[in-house]
Amino acid sequence: MKAILLVAVVVLIQGSYATLLIKGPTEPVLEGEMIKLECLYSDSDLNISQVHFEVFSKYMQGWRPVWERSYCYSFVQIQRTSDSVILSIPHAGSYNDGPYRCVSHADNVTEPDNSTQPFNVKVHYMGELSLIREGYNRYLGIPQNLKVRLGDDVVVKCSASSSEEPSYYWYKEGSDWIMPSSSLTLRKVSAMEDGQYTCMAKHPSVESLNKKRTISITVLPEDASWYESTNGRLMLMTSAAAAALIIFILSVSMYVYRRAKQTRTTKGPIDDRSQKKPIYKASAESLPSTCGDKQPLV
Repeated sequence: MKAILLVAVVVLIQGSYATLLIKGPTEPVLEGEMIKLECLYSDSDLNISQVHFEVFSKYMQGWRPVWERSYCYSFVQIQRTSDSVILSIPHAGSYNDGPYRCVSHADNVTEPDNSTQPFNVKVHYMGELSLIREGYNRYLGIPQNLKVRLGDDVVVKCSASSSEEPSYYWYKEGSDWIMPSSSLTLRKVSAMEDGQYTCMAKHPSVESLNKKRTISITVLPEDASWYESTNGRLMLMTSAAAAALIIFILSVSMYVYRRAKQTRTTKGPIDDRSQKKPIYKASAESLPSTCGDKQPLV
């Protein structure tokens, strides 16, 4: 009898201390990979049917439930087994970042009876590198072969969108020259600085997320014409576009002016002489009438 009571007490103690657990990826998650989260009780005999996932919304500043194929989670899949609930996100994106938790609700109860500690999911990514020359609009980009005049300054900034701020390095092909910076700065370039320059971006948390981009810098000789450089060609194109725009505006203005002048010359004053001649009832211009009035109508 005492043995039975002892077993019952042990079962009650274990049941009272049974906790809800959440499991997730132990390795860094890259953009496009699958995310799997699992909710389960430490005691498999407990009912898992009232357990669901919640994610913390930074826009709403609160927890909200994650339902299968819900808005902003159109590719979310939720699978229930006898002892666990599994949340699958086949193609992870940066919008899937955030703390997740498992919550157990009893019937007709709005507040959670039990919830896990938040499990933070971080999706790592790095976009393509972009190169921008100092002093130029970023939408102009930079050519693959940058031609500069002897003695010019060259400053090229390298950047990439990333889940964490990457580390940038510039190095020159065929040389041990390395610059640990996002900006390549060459003051008063000489012929010795002609060559291939590569920017490399390294993700601080994921070694496999590395990007690089190479440009060629050609230093023109002293007798080269100004329009042979990249700056000179850009100035020529900009001037040509500005001249074409001015010609177009002048052409439209002349057309509108001539059109208005032609309209003024073709349209004269309204001829209302016909309204000055009196009309008599007996005249040819009058309408048939049964009255013999000799007075003019107007």
